[in-house]
Amino acid sequence: MSAAPYLHTLRPVDPATAEGAQKEVLDRAVKAVGFLPNMYANMVNAPAVLSTYLHGYGLFRTESGLKPAEQEVVFLAVSQVNGCSYCTAAHSMIADKKSGVPADVLQAIRAGQPIADARLAALYTLTADMVRTQGRPARSVLQAFLAAGYQEKDVLYIVLAIAVKTLSNYSNHAFATEVDDVFAAYRVN
Repeated sequence: MSAAPYLHTLRPVDPATAEGAQKEVLDRAVKAVGFLPNMYANMVNAPAVLSTYLHGYGLFRTESGLKPAEQEVVFLAVSQVNGCSYCTAAHSMIADKKSGVPADVLQAIRAGQPIADARLAALYTLTADMVRTQGRPARSVLQAFLAAGYQEKDVLYIVLAIAVKTLSNYSNHAFATEVDDVFAAYRVN
């Protein structure tokens, strides 16, 4: 069950009545994902927020050099630490259906259990530690990440992913965004 929204007068923007910057950003978003997620309809109340999210999200996906499964592990780590049930559900579905996250890894992440895959475990641990410590991971966590075969540059792309997920996670908290039907099977409590 979602918490009560903090924002009481803003409502999801209907693309049929959107104008100007809202319409432009919504059109771009729908074209990119094929439907209008509830999260986007809420975020576009401030078009710059959705536009920034989409831009950074796209850059992380295309430029990070991380594989799709690794990207999903990063997004899940951020969303879980930030307590965003909407993004945890959405990225669980994407992890399962699109990004190729191994089923045992996704199950472990969702259950808060140790991840058997050492490389993905190091990635998850570093990302979660960075969110928890506001970008100051423990030296041992960073060393384990590098020992798993990641590069220092990858840390900067994780920072990018944390930034865009924080935009969506906090927006979802503010609106108490309902999980879309397409993600409903992956809902978390």
